[in-house]
Amino acid sequence: MLFRSMLLSPFVRQRLRGFVSLTRRDDLLTLRDLLATGAVTPALDRVFPLAEAAAAMRYLEAGQVRGKVVLRVDAGAP
Repeated sequence: MLFRSMLLSPFVRQRLRGFVSLTRRDDLLTLRDLLATGAVTPALDRVFPLAEAAAAMRYLEAGQVRGKVVLRVDAGAP
């Protein structure tokens, strides 16, 4: 992705730069605690059963998603 940003940068109005994040154990532990207490919750837009994966893709392609779209896999599903 970094290489692609560098190639596209001269041709678009925005300045494209690469982004690298560092994962630190203490940060992940803090995040785990926040999630466990409910202080932070993921932004879920909609949950689709796996059988409706095509509908989920159409929903994503429509461009109106305001959070994560989830495919639910049921343990007893064939």
